[in-house]
Amino acid sequence: MPWYSEEKIEEVRSRSDIVEVIGSYVRLKHSGSSYAGLCPFHSEKTPSFYVSPARQMYKCFGCGAGGNVITFVMEYENYSFPEAMEYLAGRAGIVLPKQDMTREQRERENLRMLLLEINTKAAKYYYAKLKSPKGKAGYEYLRSRGLTDETITRFGLGYAGQGGDELYQYMKHEGYRDEMLKETGLFKMDERGAYDKFWNRVMFPIMDVNNRVIGFGGRVMGDAKPKYLNSPETKLFDKSRNLFGLNYAKQGKRKYLILCEGYMDVIAMQQAGFTGAVASLGTAFTEQQANLLRRYADEVLLTYDSDEAGVKAALRAIPILRGAGLPARIVRLKPYKDPDEFMKAMGAEEFEKRLDDAQNSFYFELDKIKERFDLSDPEQMTRYYHEVARKLLVFEDKVQRDNYLEAVSARYGIRKEDLRELVIRYGTSLPNGYAAAAEETEKKQGTKKTEEMGIFHTYSLFLSWLAETPELYELVKDKITPDDFEGESFREAASLFYAQLEQGELVPAKIINHFTDVESQNMAARMFQTDFQAKMSPEEREKAFNELVIRIKEHSIDLRMRRLTDMGELQKLVMEKKQWQTPEKLHISLKDGNS
Repeated sequence: MPWYSEEKIEEVRSRSDIVEVIGSYVRLKHSGSSYAGLCPFHSEKTPSFYVSPARQMYKCFGCGAGGNVITFVMEYENYSFPEAMEYLAGRAGIVLPKQDMTREQRERENLRMLLLEINTKAAKYYYAKLKSPKGKAGYEYLRSRGLTDETITRFGLGYAGQGGDELYQYMKHEGYRDEMLKETGLFKMDERGAYDKFWNRVMFPIMDVNNRVIGFGGRVMGDAKPKYLNSPETKLFDKSRNLFGLNYAKQGKRKYLILCEGYMDVIAMQQAGFTGAVASLGTAFTEQQANLLRRYADEVLLTYDSDEAGVKAALRAIPILRGAGLPARIVRLKPYKDPDEFMKAMGAEEFEKRLDDAQNSFYFELDKIKERFDLSDPEQMTRYYHEVARKLLVFEDKVQRDNYLEAVSARYGIRKEDLRELVIRYGTSLPNGYAAAAEETEKKQGTKKTEEMGIFHTYSLFLSWLAETPELYELVKDKITPDDFEGESFREAASLFYAQLEQGELVPAKIINHFTDVESQNMAARMFQTDFQAKMSPEEREKAFNELVIRIKEHSIDLRMRRLTDMGELQKLVMEKKQWQTPEKLHISLKDGNS
């Protein structure tokens, strides 16, 4: 629990209307007693994200994300629990108490904040080093790349010295312990001692969308390998979920963002006025990064290097962007290798023209397919047409697929009727066709349903049922107790919920306040938002509810038997289990309230 009192946390939660807060991020439409929209945490075309005003909770039935208003802000903004509290308190006009904490308390209560603090000091250290005589090599390199002092300052660029432990000694002088410094990924620690991870490199602070330093990239001076080195994964830094330069790019007024490969490309473009430039962080472009871009752009322009590696990277990124619902266009940079080189040779005005003339990403894919065939050969031309037809199946939406079919037949000189016939043939017969794809989706959903029948899903069904019909609590409270729930977090959530039922105050969203990390909050939220068959007959409902109770109890007894240390208790547990295996003796009637 953070240093805010339970009463203050509940005040912030209860005065932050979840529909209003989430509605400022996600377009919501009224749907029955809830609101629905496209989930901001995964790619989808049909809304599976629901917000309940009555429960003050949200739930995505696609990816499983769920929680209360504090959870949403933490997950969407990548905030810690205290940061989410501060944001919502400010929005609601609530003054939070300020409490001084010792360093030990900070480390215990909020490791994340401490790591941010260390990273910020490291960034300032690297920047000061760059501006000092010892940073001359780094400074001259950046200036030779055409960067102005204003740009260097704006991006907080720095320099790591010639090796050793200078940064480490500085941090020790500032009072940080080795166990904390190790968590930052800025140091190597072994039996010989501690050393700085980065040395003889120009340093690029990597910031999240809220301008907080979460990691670093370093470009070596000279020909040493690797040329670029990034911070390792830490509790702050996840390469797959962040983009370099997005903290500035999200402020742009254009509806598109420019995706490129390297730090210098982003900096050069932003310096030239193209403030929508971002780059992935030394790794292949990911689905999580595509979803992040979707929050801030309606379209993405790809400016990957024009060499073979850049083309391959673009061909990998296009379907990921398409899957996130983001149209993409390809910016042609030839005869130059990358945006930085293009900008230096041709200038911003010519680059703007290239952006305007950027090619539809689907046409780019077809052109690359076309390069594999000799179209003067009838056999190869036929194979090419078949490849085009198969490629059109990436569009699941029939209207979109038909529009592209019309455009492709005109652009590439393929008879529309022939192309349509091929698309239909492949769409109804090939493994990747739209009919087979739908069947595959159903299989995956079936697998998911099977997996969901685990004990956690049973807990969720049971608690959701009690939340919908609290009068059942009196019938089961002596049969199923919080101790019957496996896992400390599950037991705690069940205990809190039982306490609410005892007091006649049902607010599941309040229970989530007791968990301070997103994963635990999602767990708690899912325990109270699982659907059950509301259309069951009374007899079916009674049978289903009793089966839930029996399954939870039998699982609990089995766990206790496996963990048994006192063999004298074994006979007792065996007899108890035998009772539950003759359920008619313990049957719970939902008709008359008797059990």
